[in-house]
Amino acid sequence: MTAIDAAGQCERLRTDISRVLLGQEAVVDQVIIALLAGGHVLLEGVPGLGKTLLVRALAGCFSGNYRRIQFTPDLMPADITGHAIYNMAEGSFHVRRGPVFTHLLLADEVNRAPAKTQAALLEVMQEGQVTIEGEALVIEPPFMVLATQNPIEQEGTYPLPEAQLDRFLMKVLIDYPTAEVERQVATQVTAGDTERNIPAAGAPGGLAPADVVALRALAATVLVDDQLVDYAVRIVRATREHPGIRVGASPRASIGLLQTARARALLRGESFVLPDDIKALALPVLRHRVMLTADTEIDGLDADQVLTRLLEDVEAPRT
Repeated sequence: MTAIDAAGQCERLRTDISRVLLGQEAVVDQVIIALLAGGHVLLEGVPGLGKTLLVRALAGCFSGNYRRIQFTPDLMPADITGHAIYNMAEGSFHVRRGPVFTHLLLADEVNRAPAKTQAALLEVMQEGQVTIEGEALVIEPPFMVLATQNPIEQEGTYPLPEAQLDRFLMKVLIDYPTAEVERQVATQVTAGDTERNIPAAGAPGGLAPADVVALRALAATVLVDDQLVDYAVRIVRATREHPGIRVGASPRASIGLLQTARARALLRGESFVLPDDIKALALPVLRHRVMLTADTEIDGLDADQVLTRLLEDVEAPRT
């Protein structure tokens, strides 16, 4: 498979999803980039903007396994990972695998479950395996978690700890559509076209698990010049020195910038990374990995505003 072939596959995927989720081209691209980069995505937006719909559309374009977990305060870790059951007739334990054993996992309203349950995802997101009764069970690749959360509702929620947030390659924000797009959405939904536009799981032309694995392998071969590696590292290190940031990003952010930049280049049909690829993905890769100072928050600035100013101060290489 060449970069041009991969770009063609991604373009079909982009088109199919965009028929369902109108007016959110940047969001769709970022989710596809995360898929190519082999990372997980945290989708954040107020209710009704199509977070779950986006994942359903992606699942419809994919012939692999798809599972959804609705996170609630009474959800237990074993409800996610599975558990061992004692078979009295055989006198032995058998492992019943949970919904995490899939290719594409939607963790809906992930911040509604307590920390103990949220932590059940830590091992599988980082290592692609689940340990049950001392036995490590490997998840069949490709594996991707897409978690959703509502940023404005705090009643009955449990904020994700920093260790959990850092497992997500990107935090993607879904904002309100324009007036014209909202009219199109209202017309499409009330006519029943949205459900009809969601591709049927396993439909011809959809991505198979082997296709996603091949695309990820190809993305990993995209060339990154040493100057661009240095550029990504300088951006991340600048978050640790910025006066408005209390806790900067870890080296995992540098790795994430390069992984996503490679995937974005592949999405363009190119076999090399440009400085713009890194700069374009800095916000979704970094916004959930930094903690602002109290003074910055009092001034009414959010992470995106601080990072945007930071990017202006970090000189990009001239390639």
